[in-house]
Amino acid sequence: MTHDFAARLGSIGALADPARRALYLYVVAQAGAVGRDQAASETGLPRHAVKFHLDRLVDEGLLEVEFRRLSGRRGPGAGRPAKLYRRTTREVSVSLPERRYDLAGQILAGAIQEAVGNDEPILAAVARAAAAAGRRIGAQTRAAAAPDPPDSASIAEILASCGYEPRTQGDRTILMNCPFHALAKLHTELVCGMNLELVKAIAEELEYADVEVRLDPAPDRCCVTLRNSSQAPS
Repeated sequence: MTHDFAARLGSIGALADPARRALYLYVVAQAGAVGRDQAASETGLPRHAVKFHLDRLVDEGLLEVEFRRLSGRRGPGAGRPAKLYRRTTREVSVSLPERRYDLAGQILAGAIQEAVGNDEPILAAVARAAAAAGRRIGAQTRAAAAPDPPDSASIAEILASCGYEPRTQGDRTILMNCPFHALAKLHTELVCGMNLELVKAIAEELEYADVEVRLDPAPDRCCVTLRNSSQAPS
């Protein structure tokens, strides 16, 4: 699971242009895919500008394209299929600092389902679900790095891709951002335990044997820190 912040920021930034934003809002408000002529007529923009902006929105992953004959006719003389635009199913979000409430939701939903099915304490189910998510992240990182060895990416780089904002201080790695910040403020024990199991499972899946993951709460940062046990403390 690698989140390309620059790509997501570029997608959102594409909507800063007023004409492009108006076209996007028009397209997504329609029940079906729309063509350039229809979009130009409804927004009052020149057709050449509509073509440029719609294709830019496709390039940014905000719209997708289909080709269809609007007349419904087939065979010779039916004309070329029209290029139509509709909203993509891809989700794009940017938060500063980085938040990953989608990941928290996946972990917690899986834990609730397991706890109900097995009639077990929710905290134990959350710990297992978080560890499973961490193993998936580690496995996806390893697959993306192939054929390079898993240690070609540092644990800090991997945690940065998850929104933790790691900072190295001697033999310790401090996680300056909690991706689940709002949840952690309301449900500290639950979310800190989830963070611990998630980060620990990522390190274990990628076989970082020298990395010790621990709960180390402090204000204004994630409750989890990491220590490289192969280095002497500073």
